Amino acid sequence: MWRIGIIGAGHYGEQHARALAQIDRAVVTAASRTHADALRDFTDCYGGTGYTDYAQLLRDPAVDAVVIATPHHLHTNIAVAAAQAGKHILLEKPMAPTLAECQQIADAARENGVQLMLGHVNHFAPAYRVAKSILESGEMGEVVLGTATMQKQWMESNRREWHLDRSVGGGVWLTVGVHPVDRMTWLIGSPVTQVSAQLSTRFYDQQADDTGMAFLRYASGAAGTVVSVGYSDGAPKHLTELVCTRGTMNIDYVSGVSIGRGGVWRTVSESAPQGDWMLEALVGEWIGFLDALDSGAPPPVPADFALHIMQIMFAAEESSARKSEVVIAPLWTPD
Repeated sequence: MWRIGIIGAGHYGEQHARALAQIDRAVVTAASRTHADALRDFTDCYGGTGYTDYAQLLRDPAVDAVVIATPHHLHTNIAVAAAQAGKHILLEKPMAPTLAECQQIADAARENGVQLMLGHVNHFAPAYRVAKSILESGEMGEVVLGTATMQKQWMESNRREWHLDRSVGGGVWLTVGVHPVDRMTWLIGSPVTQVSAQLSTRFYDQQADDTGMAFLRYASGAAGTVVSVGYSDGAPKHLTELVCTRGTMNIDYVSGVSIGRGGVWRTVSESAPQGDWMLEALVGEWIGFLDALDSGAPPPVPADFALHIMQIMFAAEESSARKSEVVIAPLWTPD
């Protein structure tokens, strides 16, 4: 039985607790949050010892691994401390607000012999698992180009002040745009070598972007466009579209995967979720992480891949500021 500590027992920490409740080989043994009353409510519901200081949780011998679901700018210190305490780490995205901090986290995990996995939940969503399997089978041929879009209402109930300030890792690009960058790069299976982007603040009075578009050149020769928008009024769109040498593919969290051939779209029946796709994906994410802990094999979302995703994210910010394309030397090489 793997004993899990939840650092950041707030909105998304609760989603992790819900997923863990469905897994027999894991149990929540501790949780931390600075708000004592909210922490008490959390542990009353999901169990475990409550700590208002995460450092106390890391000293708890009843914790084998932690999930870190805190504000982005707190990730580095907590993840490094967790590695030094010998705790395996499932770290929520984005990894950290700077590439140097991301590398610091990866180095700490390696130097202390603990597993580090990034919570790129799209890899485990039913539709994306099926899409990846189809692409790996060779049925679609090579990916020629792709478009990944994530448009949503930015000011949701869980939005906090730190989300609105890039100096502490906020903004739509880092918070939301990391998802379409991740899922398209993972599906294409090739590192990005050049990035051109425009990010701006168009909808809200905040010290961070709320809309952006990036053009990505992949080492494989594929091209990709990422759209990341936190609108003030609109309707959501969460879609990935791929053009391949043997057909086209659309991927949606709810409706699943559709294959286009011969002028007709065909839905892949097993690609739609059975219920709440996010819960199913988080359960799959934890199973993948626990499998890595059991076997000692690299986790499904390894540190080098996660570092490369953050390379792309920061290169897009640099490109937008410079108004020119940025060349990067990828930190990830596919197996």
